[in-house]
Amino acid sequence: MADKDDERGYAPEPWWADLGAWGSVALIAFGGLAAVWVFYRLPGTPEVLASGYYGAAKVITIGLVAVGCALLGRRRARAATMEEANERERV
Repeated sequence: MADKDDERGYAPEPWWADLGAWGSVALIAFGGLAAVWVFYRLPGTPEVLASGYYGAAKVITIGLVAVGCALLGRRRARAATMEEANERERV
């Protein structure tokens, strides 16, 4: 059975869409750990160090964008709640 979003032609969400704030922070920490891993050339490090740093930077960037979106969404929700409360006080 087809999903409602698939019928409209929307693509499925990316894997990082529902991480939330703490999941994004964990992703940033994991990217930092990967960069340190490459820096010390521990087992499993690619021969070309630039590719290792590039991968770690991509993970950190996705985490930063996701945490920014999560915090911005919370801030907008809080502002909408405050605005609604102010409108109720006026009436």
